[in-house]
Amino acid sequence: MEDSKKEELDEYEKKHLEELEKLEECKKSKGVDSCRKCSEFYPCELRKSYVDAVFFSMNKGQTGGFEF
Repeated sequence: MEDSKKEELDEYEKKHLEELEKLEECKKSKGVDSCRKCSEFYPCELRKSYVDAVFFSMNKGQTGGFEF
């Protein structure tokens, strides 16, 4: 993503993108195209951090659930 676009993002969106980049790098290093194909799927702290970042990006740090 371009630096000018990153500057427009809030802190939660930036964290989400940072965690996504880490996750993509990890998948690439392990030669998988999905976390589900990795033997460390369930205990993976990197995946958990990414899921948390997505959650906080969606609710901007507020507590509570989502309505879809």
